[in-house]
Amino acid sequence: MKNKLVDEFYHLKVKQLMNKRIWDTPIIEENEDIFSVLNILGARNHIWVVNNKQEKKLVGAITEHDILVTLAPKSFSPYTFGLPDIRSLQHETVKTARDIMSTEVISCTEDEKIIDILQRMTRYKLRRLPVVRNNQIIGEITLNQLIRKFYDATQYHSITEEG
Repeated sequence: MKNKLVDEFYHLKVKQLMNKRIWDTPIIEENEDIFSVLNILGARNHIWVVNNKQEKKLVGAITEHDILVTLAPKSFSPYTFGLPDIRSLQHETVKTARDIMSTEVISCTEDEKIIDILQRMTRYKLRRLPVVRNNQIIGEITLNQLIRKFYDATQYHSITEEG
């Protein structure tokens, strides 16, 4: 019974389990100031960065760890090899979301299987993925959502919202 449920879960599509409430997804434009970033991260642990809110083209992501790197005091050693990470609130080198975002965002599409995104999350040690269509963010899927959906299914509830 449980193995059948796991197999069914693995073969579901992302669109059957993803958060489609784009209005409830933490999104910010790349040119918004760092204080808007801090405000959102005060309530959420990540932000998807888009070129603008009309097109919603995904250009980056910001996590709490990115803020930790910029918030922590920096001391630059004269003996550092390579380019040091100069992102710093203290030295005012971070002013917009673009200055702090990671640009290599691992994403998924709505037609991918859950087993494939679970393997991607494991490989890259991620807890959430933006769901994109033609490079436009249309939602997100999180490990927490997947856990809740799977648990609900073990309690004889439908594994998908459609019923």
